[in-house]
Amino acid sequence: MSMSTLRKPLAHEARRSPNGHAPHAADVVQLRARSRAQLRPTHLRALESEAVHVLREVAAGFERPVLLFSGGKDSIVLLRLAEKAFRPGRFPFPLMHIDTGENFPEAIEFRDRRVTQLGERLIVARVQDSIDQGRVVEEVGPRASRNRLQTTTLLDAIAEHRFDAAIGGARRDEERARAKERVFSFRNDFGHWDPKHQRPELWNLYNTQIKPGEHVRVFPLSNWTELDIWEYIHDETLEVPSIYFSHTRQTFTRDGMLYAYRPGQELLPGETPATETVRYRTVGDMSCTGATRSTATTITQIVQEIAATRITERGETRADDKTSEAAMEDRKKDGYF
Repeated sequence: MSMSTLRKPLAHEARRSPNGHAPHAADVVQLRARSRAQLRPTHLRALESEAVHVLREVAAGFERPVLLFSGGKDSIVLLRLAEKAFRPGRFPFPLMHIDTGENFPEAIEFRDRRVTQLGERLIVARVQDSIDQGRVVEEVGPRASRNRLQTTTLLDAIAEHRFDAAIGGARRDEERARAKERVFSFRNDFGHWDPKHQRPELWNLYNTQIKPGEHVRVFPLSNWTELDIWEYIHDETLEVPSIYFSHTRQTFTRDGMLYAYRPGQELLPGETPATETVRYRTVGDMSCTGATRSTATTITQIVQEIAATRITERGETRADDKTSEAAMEDRKKDGYF
């Protein structure tokens, strides 16, 4: 039975009500949750199978691949998929993290502990080193961020280690520019991406042919959603950093978003630190990643929260995507992951 067939009763049932009126929002969420539960065994297993296939294609088609691991939820799922693809042997690639120096401490602690548990090799490329070497110039002022600077650090690390494929946890549902990506996304010898010239991927056949200096970004989670990620984490009982759960934190409000307040943080006039109960949907650079008010303290509660929301995680929590309509696409063209 196809997924579309399974979903039809949900749409029909959602239209019905005893008095003939439209259903309440809570009823719709409950029906969606019930439908997801019915689909989960086949839906998540299909996504898992596709991702494992992609990882094995990378191992077979490239000489020096690398997997980007930040300690965030998507890369945590990637590690589990890599275990299913290659264990009991070692991964056929090292792990790498581009450390801006402004990452959340909870994510860094988890990153190091998880890598130790796996017994795999971790390469840490630091934006601070790029600044010290004069490769990039650090921004100053209250709105300063190192997020954009990590593109140079990433491209330098790829060149230094001669990586020909970089595996990442980006998903198409995150942002419109990422929705344009192929699973195997070609980068030229400058590390640049051209969204108008991408390779076809018919019948899950991937072109791994590249010239010296070129590389491919690989996205095994392309067809996953944020809800899929959390349901998979729940089903696989995966550990995630504590920052994903509700906690009390010093924050300040800027441009309608809650940012983590930390020592040395420059504030704009009228901004003051305040204690809030929050959690994070994504754990990027602290300078541009916002929190969301939440009381979710379990993965089950997070799944319920995500099932009910209509705002993407980047739309709600990433300031770097709000600088312009094409902010992400412009960064990706320059080599951003």
